[in-house]
Amino acid sequence: MRIPTFTDALQARRVLHDRLTPTPMWSYPGLDAVLGANVHVKHENVQPVGAFKVRGGITLLSSMSEEHRRRGVVSYSTGNHAQSVAYAARIFGVPCCIVMPERANPEKVRAVRALGSDVVLEGATVDECSSVAVRVAGERGMRLVQPDEPELIAGVSTCYMEIFERVPDLDAVVVPVGSGTGAAAACLMAAAMAPRCRVIAVQSEASPAGHESFRQGKCVSHSNRTVAEGLATGRGFVLPQEIVRGKLSDFLLVSDAAIRSAQRLMMTHAHTMAEGAGAAAVAAVLARPDLFADRKIAVVCSGGNASAAEMAEVLVAPSPAESAKKRAVAVEGGLSAEMRVEHA
Repeated sequence: MRIPTFTDALQARRVLHDRLTPTPMWSYPGLDAVLGANVHVKHENVQPVGAFKVRGGITLLSSMSEEHRRRGVVSYSTGNHAQSVAYAARIFGVPCCIVMPERANPEKVRAVRALGSDVVLEGATVDECSSVAVRVAGERGMRLVQPDEPELIAGVSTCYMEIFERVPDLDAVVVPVGSGTGAAAACLMAAAMAPRCRVIAVQSEASPAGHESFRQGKCVSHSNRTVAEGLATGRGFVLPQEIVRGKLSDFLLVSDAAIRSAQRLMMTHAHTMAEGAGAAAVAAVLARPDLFADRKIAVVCSGGNASAAEMAEVLVAPSPAESAKKRAVAVEGGLSAEMRVEHA
């Protein structure tokens, strides 16, 4: 697959101009105080499907031939990419089928069906769903949409165009990674618009396929156990990995517990309901103050499609202060144990 260009992103912006308005990017003094940095939150959670991926879905379907539109499209997703493709299919009047995991977020399943798309619930993980989608595409004669196509990345790039136009002197932008389209788009736009800005990716340590693919220099599969649906991919994706290689400044891993704490912080200090993936960037800033202290940074709240069960977990998650206190107690306890061994 070809690597999208800055010109592709400009063309995508023209496509999206009459269909999506630029999303807000705000700072919150209370959030800055906790994170120890000047933080600009890009609110992709307010998109019409509650996530950034809608930019890519519309861009892709706008570029499709009339033949492919008549045949329809099929794709696979845990939810946000699903809603993106379904939303775009509704706009262009294209038949659409989405394959989702058997235990997919019921709110996201309902949302996809409400957009008029057929939903096939088959497979335990999104990676198993990919095989089902290939089968369904063959059976129905539909065009298979992969989650990392060039047009999708070009559409997502418009998010980072807006970020760098709004705050051109950023020190860093922190991007959550599932398939990696967001990180790829950020790298492309930073190179063209803000070459001094560091692009830092973040993924759950419970589903580190993207991270491990980046570190090893090739796409690999890995365990996939994260509770953050938008980060739940069990393999690296070729095109995003090709784009970010040599361009990312760093690729961090955070725990699911840290993501839940970050979701709570977003709720209490930024008036924002963020799903797990949408809070991952804040979790990274919390986890690595050495990288971000006193810096001007952007964090991408990539989505806000949290289920009721997820939000219930967020409400009981420890605050950053509580988490820090627990870590301090654990360290103190460990040191005490070591001292007892030394003096025994």
